[in-house]
Amino acid sequence: MTIQNKRLISIVLAVVFIMLIPLIAMQFTDEVDWGLFDFVVAGVLLLGTGLSCELVLRKVKDMDYQIGIIAVIVLALFLIWAELAVGIFGTPFAGS
Repeated sequence: MTIQNKRLISIVLAVVFIMLIPLIAMQFTDEVDWGLFDFVVAGVLLLGTGLSCELVLRKVKDMDYQIGIIAVIVLALFLIWAELAVGIFGTPFAGS
């Protein structure tokens, strides 16, 4: 198995383990109340971010550009996640 395929497997496993955190928390507390749609959206966001970063690592050769593009991708993830969680911008995505 090549290193690139190992990275893809690592990305998928990381998303699965991150998604297990709220799933396990839901078993112990009522503070975490996720539905199926929440898990799907979070999984798509995390997997999309991971695969986008992998694409950048494969296609962009200059390390400075790689870091910059990946930083923008991760920033976009955090902004979308925050908007969906608490609606900091007041867009229709957050139900505002």
